[in-house]
Amino acid sequence: MAVFTIFVLAIFVGFEVITKVPPTLHTPLMSGSNAVSGITLIGAILSAGTQHTGLTTILGFLAVVFATINVVGGFLVTNRMLEMFRKKN
Repeated sequence: MAVFTIFVLAIFVGFEVITKVPPTLHTPLMSGSNAVSGITLIGAILSAGTQHTGLTTILGFLAVVFATINVVGGFLVTNRMLEMFRKKN
């Protein structure tokens, strides 16, 4: 029950922090979340590589797939946001 309470509080705090970020800081915030996703990707690779059981290997592989999608998508969104600030010729 304590872990669930911490999880719910983290959701509320995260929502409040993200909604208070001004639009000019969204690109750096996205870059920071990409870094965190990269760390998650490394952990997922390590988890998939341990091969303790078949379940851990499958869950590790799924974690690698989803973390990779998150990192690539984050970089694409960041790149698109940075394009908005470039001067047009």
